[in-house]
This record gives sequence, structure tokens and C-alpha cells, in this order.
Amino acid sequence: MSRFYILLWLRWALRLTLCSIFFAALFSFLVTVLIYFSRGLPELTPEITDALFDIFRFWFPVLWSFTILLALFRGLKHIFNNCINGFELKLLTCDGNNIVEVIGYGDLVKVWRKWFMLLIWLVGSIMIFALIYTNLFTSYSGLFEWFNIYWLYGFILFSGYFSFIILSSKCKKIKIVTC
Repeated sequence: MSRFYILLWLRWALRLTLCSIFFAALFSFLVTVLIYFSRGLPELTPEITDALFDIFRFWFPVLWSFTILLALFRGLKHIFNNCINGFELKLLTCDGNNIVEVIGYGDLVKVWRKWFMLLIWLVGSIMIFALIYTNLFTSYSGLFEWFNIYWLYGFILFSGYFSFIILSSKCKKIKIVTC
């Protein structure tokens, strides 16, 4: 069973990473192009190219914060009905008797809210341990000296593994079946 959770987590983490980074890069590129067009299409000198790259680098972490949320919601749909190591997660209807075979995003709202709150609590717990560690063993004096979206993303990935284990055992709308 632990291999099932590891493989499920790896598929989820890969999908989350690819989707969130792709959309953040796409939206950052669009913002950069929009700014470039709004300035009247100046000639691409090395200074202009460096400035456009700086604009892209500025907007990427900002937009990645939003695309992570989008990828978290979209990625939950893809953990169901996939046979992994002889097991699969099934989403049950509201009455708990029937299995939802074709899962739409509307079917996931209640499960996603529970899972998202669980993920928030797990990430918050890890952040507390990370803050204790940094105060005791590093020269950093506060959270915002080292904390950024990249650390948060690592905490989300780490918490995701444990959230699948807890969610499948606590949520009555999710059932693990053999396949």
C-alpha cells in the first residue's frame, strides 16, 4: 500500500509541477509581451532584452502563486480512477453508495475543500518546524528572510504525500479499491 501512495504522489507531484510552471511561464510571457507592446515595440537592444527578462523574472513567482492553486484543483481530478500498483482511488457519490466513473470538476469541490484545508494544516505544521529549526540552528532571525514561493512549493509537495494518506482514510467520499 505504501508503494501505491508513493507512486500516486509522484504522478501528482509531476503533474502539479509541470502544470503550475507551464502556466506561470505562459502568463509571465504574456505579461512581458503586453508590456513590450505597450511601450511601442522598441528595438531589441541588449538593454531592452535584459529589461524584458527582468520583467519575466519578476512576474514568474507572482503568477506561480496563482497557478499552483489552479494546478492543485485541476490535479486532484487525475488522482482518481487510475490503477497504480493494483489499487486505485474511487470517488463516491454524495450518498456514498455509487462510484463516480466520469469525474467532473463539479464533483470535486467538496473533496477539494477538505483536501486543501488538510494540505494547509500540513504545510503550516511543516512551516512551524522549519521556523524552529531556522531559529535554533541557522543565522536567520525571521521567517521572511528565507521563505519564498519556492520553499512553499517544496512544503506543498512534501505535505501532498501525507495528505493523500490522511484524506483516503478520513474522507467518506473516497474509497481505495483493488483493480
